[in-house]
Amino acid sequence: MNMTAKSMNQELTVNNNVHTNLSVPLLVEKILSREEGVLTATGAVKATTGKYTGRSPQDRFIVRDDVSDNIVDWGAVNQPLDETSFDKLYDKVINHLKEKNELFSFKGFAGADEKFRLQVEVINEYAWHNLFARQLFITPNENELKNHTSEFTVISAPTCKADPEVDGTNSETFIVISFKKRVVLIGGTEYAGEIKKSIFSVMNYLLPQQNVLSMHCSANVGEEGDVALFFGLSGTGKTTLSADPYRKLIGDDEHGWSPNGVFNIEGGCYAKCVDLSEEKEPQIYNAIRFGSVLENVVLHDETREPDYEDTSLTENTRAAYPLENIDNIVQPSIAGHPNTIIFLTADASGTLPPISKLTKEQAMYHFLSGYTSKLAGTERGVTEPEATFSACFGSPFLPLSPNKYAEMLGQKIDQYNANVFLVNTGWTGGPYGIGSRMKLSYTRAMIHAALEGELNTIETVQDEIFGLNIPAQVPGVPDEVLIPKGTWEDKNAYDKTAKKLATEFHENFKKFANASENIQQAGPIYK
Repeated sequence: MNMTAKSMNQELTVNNNVHTNLSVPLLVEKILSREEGVLTATGAVKATTGKYTGRSPQDRFIVRDDVSDNIVDWGAVNQPLDETSFDKLYDKVINHLKEKNELFSFKGFAGADEKFRLQVEVINEYAWHNLFARQLFITPNENELKNHTSEFTVISAPTCKADPEVDGTNSETFIVISFKKRVVLIGGTEYAGEIKKSIFSVMNYLLPQQNVLSMHCSANVGEEGDVALFFGLSGTGKTTLSADPYRKLIGDDEHGWSPNGVFNIEGGCYAKCVDLSEEKEPQIYNAIRFGSVLENVVLHDETREPDYEDTSLTENTRAAYPLENIDNIVQPSIAGHPNTIIFLTADASGTLPPISKLTKEQAMYHFLSGYTSKLAGTERGVTEPEATFSACFGSPFLPLSPNKYAEMLGQKIDQYNANVFLVNTGWTGGPYGIGSRMKLSYTRAMIHAALEGELNTIETVQDEIFGLNIPAQVPGVPDEVLIPKGTWEDKNAYDKTAKKLATEFHENFKKFANASENIQQAGPIYK
């Protein structure tokens, strides 16, 4: 089977009205008339995703064929699906969509740098998913649309459910990438994030082969042209902390680092909005307006005002909006080489320092470790924070070996002399349930100091368990907050909890036995 976007459209237009690149107002009208969502007081549309309110990593597959076989890092993250099963599943999805009265297609780009951009098409069963795709990817102008030739196509059919015994899947849900056919199939889930993350996985496969490091990070740039990267899994603060009124936003989640500098892979933001307020996060709060999509946010019945504190549907409430809704952005989303790299972790144990300056070897250790506490709602089945190690702060989206991305990052840190910091946006004064979340104002002050170079020469104190170098002082932050043990009432409980986490670091790093001795020794001191 030789599939192209053109042949797919020909198949689907036989019985369907396929709407291509509808304007935002027309898509909103379709969403409302089809009763897929409701209009909110902000002007955004709100939709719900049913029982799946987060990603389904156990239902993600890559087709194993002569193209992918020797390149993909096969395992629990990149589960193989054979070509025959994919072809049957493809036919099932196409036949399912042929029965629909109308479908929605978006043609656009992934990658702000024209040298490395990918022409994509997203074909949707739902109008609201198509609006989501329009806001998250890069929208072409008239001339670009006229000359658009899809290089990768996402077909999203939420109401098409798999039969595991017949289709070779693990459940009714499936996200399947074929690098040979250049197609992504999504079915059995209405969670819109699968659309965005599937193309991110594709870029993580393609870009390193072009000598471009693909990264799960946000990025911004200061008035002096100084670029900062913020790595971290969902819920660690990438979107919040990169939205800085004093720095221009490059992008909030996915970037490439080429020989020319950094570029955004997306054209929009997909922000968590639990407990969102204008006071705490004004840029994100004010970006949610007409054309935006609110996902699983509860509304007040009469006013249709969003209640961002209500998590009765999920902790993983989301807002999707175009970058243009943020005032302070770089257009196009391209900048120079990073001066500062921030690794964000939301440590639920409450034992990691709120900020520490990393040596080159520590940077490589913590990049490969990718530690955080997975927060409730981001994935199905996660109801409270749990410790997780996700290589390169993005393991679920990495088709290649983590070592490949780590090697590329190490080379770039050396080449451009970037300063690297580990910032804990998680708990202080005790673990989750006892301590409290680190104040956002303190975290912002620490990051500001790091970006301004104020921590490059400041005196540091080495943590006796983790070996991390903690600044003795940070402007705007009480000294006692900087040393985590000092914030705990029960010092013995701190030691026990910290040593347990240190052991987990060591156990996890055994999978990187091929890393250099210097990197392996850069982890926690406690063994």
